[in-house]
Amino acid sequence: MKIEAYQIAEVINLKKFKTDFTNEPLINNSSELFYKREESQYLYLLSYGIVIFGGFNDLEKSEFLKFIKNYTENDIEEKFEDDFDVQTDPSISVLLKYNSITVTELTDDTIRIIMLNIGQSVALDYYESMTYKILSSTKKMTDELEHNGKLQSSQKDLLKFIGKTLNVKNGIIDNLYIFDSPDEAWENEHLEKIDKGLKKTFDLKMRYQDIDYKLKIVQETLMLFTDLLQNRESTRLEWIIIILILFEVFDIIIRKII
Repeated sequence: MKIEAYQIAEVINLKKFKTDFTNEPLINNSSELFYKREESQYLYLLSYGIVIFGGFNDLEKSEFLKFIKNYTENDIEEKFEDDFDVQTDPSISVLLKYNSITVTELTDDTIRIIMLNIGQSVALDYYESMTYKILSSTKKMTDELEHNGKLQSSQKDLLKFIGKTLNVKNGIIDNLYIFDSPDEAWENEHLEKIDKGLKKTFDLKMRYQDIDYKLKIVQETLMLFTDLLQNRESTRLEWIIIILILFEVFDIIIRKII
């Protein structure tokens, strides 16, 4: 079976989708819907904009991706996708390679854990891209400060940028349960082995920590910039007050002379 994951939007409205979709999900909660459509077809939707197919052909995928757009928010135009081959061999417990996994048999729980890890990996690709863009923008500001000795950005623009950074960070924390394995993995030694192996193969923990570390650097840098802007604003207000006082003094002097 071929597993294919796509990041198509920032949000999928799972509640609305479940109401309109005819199939009954095997897993149903606020963050995920897991369906078994045919004997060898699986569909997994994650609330943070991920669609994962198992055993679908190209036409079926294309049609569903068009259909799911009715339930998405903030669609993503860039391509963030990945695929993974799943094979069975009764003589092998778990065998992981760069882009494939071999297991003893394909159960619903096994497929779900594999699909979840691939989906999380694609989501991390998306957040890594966003983090890189934010880090690049922050570097431009630091270069500007280095060359000009001051920031050209207004306080409002900088605060909006800080808000965007915090939203990315909160989105990762809220949506990607990198360290929380499904309950099935905790209760079954074989599933736990698959889950841990996939997390290591996709390097999920290290990638998550790398994104979090970079966002903390950006956040600290931007807070420093905010302090500089506030000082600049305070200085400007002080000069305004001084000028007003001088006008008043001049006015008094002129009146006395007259």
